[in-house]
Parts: sequence; C-alpha cells; structure tokens
Amino acid sequence: MSSGSSGSDGYVIGAEEDANISETGEPLTKVLIPGIPNESNGELSAPISSCFWEWKPKFNVHYEKAGSENLGSPPVLFLPGFGVGSFHYEKQMKDLGRDFRVWAIDFLGQGMSLPLEDPAPRTREEGMTDKNNLAWGFGDESEPWASELVYSIDLWQDQVRYFIEEVIGEPVYITGNSLGGFVALYFAACNPHLVKGVTLLNATPFWGFLPNPIRSPTLAKLFPWAGTFPLPANVRKLVEFVWQKISDPRSIAKILEQVYADHSTDVDKVFSRIVETSEHPAAAASFASIMFAPQGELSFKEALSRCQTSNIPVCLMYGKEDPWVQPIWGFQVKKQVPEAPFYEISPAGHCPHDEVPEVVNYLLRGWIRNVESQGLVALPLLDAQESMQINIARDLEFIRDGSKKSVKVRFFGSKFSLWDKISSYISSQFGKLKLKS
Repeated sequence: MSSGSSGSDGYVIGAEEDANISETGEPLTKVLIPGIPNESNGELSAPISSCFWEWKPKFNVHYEKAGSENLGSPPVLFLPGFGVGSFHYEKQMKDLGRDFRVWAIDFLGQGMSLPLEDPAPRTREEGMTDKNNLAWGFGDESEPWASELVYSIDLWQDQVRYFIEEVIGEPVYITGNSLGGFVALYFAACNPHLVKGVTLLNATPFWGFLPNPIRSPTLAKLFPWAGTFPLPANVRKLVEFVWQKISDPRSIAKILEQVYADHSTDVDKVFSRIVETSEHPAAAASFASIMFAPQGELSFKEALSRCQTSNIPVCLMYGKEDPWVQPIWGFQVKKQVPEAPFYEISPAGHCPHDEVPEVVNYLLRGWIRNVESQGLVALPLLDAQESMQINIARDLEFIRDGSKKSVKVRFFGSKFSLWDKISSYISSQFGKLKLKS
C-alpha cells in the first residue's frame, strides 16, 4: 500500500485486489477524504447563525452564515433548489465554514423568506373552504407592496445581487443546486463583476413555462396572468386542488425517495423543514406565483455562454442517478464549456450536496483552492503532474457514523468525447437496474 497527497486534503491508496473496477476493467484508485464533522464525537464544526435581512419593505430575506471569523478567506454563497431553503446546506455550512466565509439564502417565496403579511387579503364575503380559510394571497385585491410581486427568476437574480452587494460586500464563489444552479448561472451572466466562480450541482437547464415579456412581448400578451397578485379566481381553484395533493406529507416523502439515490440517507430533518414551510399561510399562493412566473430574459445556454465570454470559472458536480436532471444535461454543459472540470458522482441523485456532502465538500474545497491559486494547486483527484485533459475515475472513501462508505467519482477533462457521454449513460442505466434489484 502506498500513500501520497491527492492535491486537496485526500490520501491516495494504491489499487488493491478488492478495489472496485472501472468501465475500462482497471481497479479504481481509492482516495481517503475527510468526513463531515461529528459533533457527538467532539469534533468541532462551524457554528451557524440564522439571520434576516430586509431587502425592501415587507421583503425579509432569511439567510444563514458561518465562518465569519475566517477573515481574508474566500466568500462562498449557496443557492437552494425549489421547495427547500438554506437548511439544505447545513452540511456545507458546518464543514466549509471552518475554512471559508459561507452564506446560504432562502429565495423570496420559499423557505423562511415567505412574506410576513398577506399579499392579497380576502374580505369576509370572499371565501374558500373552511380548511383553506387561513391561506394568504387568495383575495381580489393585492396590497400596495405586493402589486408587482412575482416570484420569478429575475426577482431572485435581483435578490442575490443586492444580497452580495449589501450583506457580503465583495465578489463570491456561488454554488447552486437544481433551481439554485440556474439562478447562480443566470446571476453570474448578468453580474460577472460580483462572481469569482460558479459551481453547478445538478442544475436544472430550464425554468419557467410562460414567455418572458421583454424577450417575447407579442407572445407574452397571449397570457393575461403571469404570477402576479392577486391570483385570478380560476387559478385559485386549481391551486387549492394541486396544493392539497403536493403538500401532503406522503407526497413530500415520495419525492424525497425519488431524488435521493441512497435511501439510507437520513432525510428526516429535510422532510420536516419542507413540511413546516408548506404549512405557512403564504405557501400555496407563493407556489402558484412561482409556477406561473415568466421565464428569464436569458436561457440556460445563453447564460452559460456569457459566463464563458466573461472568463468566469465554472465547475460541474452532478449526481449520476438523478431521475430529473439526468447525466445527459450535465454533459451538454460540459460540451459547451469543455474547460470546466466535471465531476460525476455515483451513487448520488438530484441533491448530491446533501446525499454525499463529504464528496461535494471535498471537491468544492479543492476547486476553490485551485482557482484561488490560479492553478498552482491541482484540481481535486488530479496530481500536480496530471493533465486536466484526461478522464479518470476514483473511489472516494470516508467515515460516516462510524462506518466506512465509498463513492465513485469520475473526472472528465477537456478531452471529452461523445463516447464518454454514451458509456456513462449506459453504465448509469445498469446502475439503476442494480439499485432496483
């Protein structure tokens, strides 16, 4: 057995007889990486502070922060996916907050950034079923502060910009999962001066169903309502029906079961926080506004192109077993930006940062150090002498709850081919069959 540095606080172990086998038939090299700090064993983690920031009157944004004492360290901002909030990055905050200054925000209309007052109160004459009497946003007239409110990707992009300018105060490394990945890329494309780098975690490649009024004004006129308050009467009835179904705790549990590849992952805390948010009186109307909000002015592909033109470093980390944003979408991004390091993680689903935080934290920490050093520090999984052009696979091992776990990570370099895409897709399909059996 031989050991040595792997470039980012990991230790390489020479291939052994019982090592996993790569697609090429060669034993995979194992890399031992740190686990998440285990507070029950006395391991120190970064304390997390829960805060509120008043962006505008009635617009209170909830966020969490850690690592404020790490003066001079790189600032990192995490953006959540749809239906969750800053709580989904707790494992990043506690770990990465020991080295960096980290923040995670709740988008307006989600998490703990839901409104504190009813944006469209009902009169006593207006009414719904007794069960829904407490729901906000179902009146016939909106409050003045909510007259132009729409929970759109453009609103969230503005929210992120002001948050960075007023709260963080300097350019950041921005990381987003799912919807948060789209917002991160969209924001970076529009505000390159505020971004040091972008990490996409299974980023959704599209958002919004209705046309953008600036991009497609004629087409947008065909849709008389686009997520504003008050909700039209016919929409309220639809929302009542749909919300009753999707906010049911059993539905939420089924969705989590879908998006996490490893069903041994403890999602109790995530589940309880999603249920708690769904019980807020503003949740149903906020969901309707989000669903009917127009698309952004830029498509995902256009935003990516702008980031490339602005020389913004991009890193891709995708869970291979994601049933929603399947591997093909990550490869499309890699094809457009071949110089971006692409880490494919397996087994991992739609939320790799929560399912295998040890791996995502290790890769993210190493990538930031690589960018900060302008390439003097090797990318994670690569030795200093190895070229960024190559494709490699490694078994990353770590300890969780006293047991050893192993996750396979494939690094795709700049010499990325169609065959890499096809072989990875085929192996992912076989992997799904094995998981089912």
